[in-house]
Amino acid sequence: MRVRFLGTGTSSGIPVVGCDCGTCQSTDSRDRRWRPSIYVELSDGTRVLVDTTPDFRTQALTYGITGLDVILFTHYHADHIMGLDDVRPFNFRQPAPISCLGDASTLAALRRVFAYAWDRAAPRGGGLPRLRLVEVTGQFSVGPTRVVPVPLLHGTHPILGYRMDTFAYLTDCSAIPETSFALLEGLDVLVLDALRHRPHPTHFTVSEAVEIAARIGARQTYFTHMCHDLPHVETCASLPPGVTLAHDGLVVEV
Repeated sequence: MRVRFLGTGTSSGIPVVGCDCGTCQSTDSRDRRWRPSIYVELSDGTRVLVDTTPDFRTQALTYGITGLDVILFTHYHADHIMGLDDVRPFNFRQPAPISCLGDASTLAALRRVFAYAWDRAAPRGGGLPRLRLVEVTGQFSVGPTRVVPVPLLHGTHPILGYRMDTFAYLTDCSAIPETSFALLEGLDVLVLDALRHRPHPTHFTVSEAVEIAARIGARQTYFTHMCHDLPHVETCASLPPGVTLAHDGLVVEV
């Protein structure tokens, strides 16, 4: 399995508009963070996108993404869904609709926000994305890979993380229910939310994420969804062995 980080930033992205802090003005490419998403190539070649950020078109062009089979959605906030219309070029090249999987609240939001895609009165042609919505109600398979949805809390909002074999992606979370820890045993690679050092009502702080990473015990943990409070080099130097910040463009073989 090959995982590429398309974006590792917050909903505002980094640099933040109008900000002159050291991270936003940094010349280190690892301090430039698009909205959070990953692209996974499975062992049989199946291509999986997790979340469609507002930066998706630019991400796809930058990293040479030319095919897409399945989209997994963690939740329906704008920084995770608003690039969905940009899957249309993939529709032009692929005969089947693209399957979009998420919980019931996320699928309802997609139907509402992108209502034109399902409007029978809308002209067909090439202007509409061709999508197939599938509700996640339990474990499922994508190609040869068993996918385990992992219930998380984003503040008080229930959302989903996803486990694929020995890899798990847990973005936008501030708590992991006790019952979800059993779903995260035996990981090689964990990706985990770590917004900043200061407390936040809907995201783990760095110290909280370090504690969670130690409890899960993956061979390697990467933090994602970082804000501009966390310069890459300085923050990585302060983290324990086996834990580091991810960065846009990073490729991990699992």
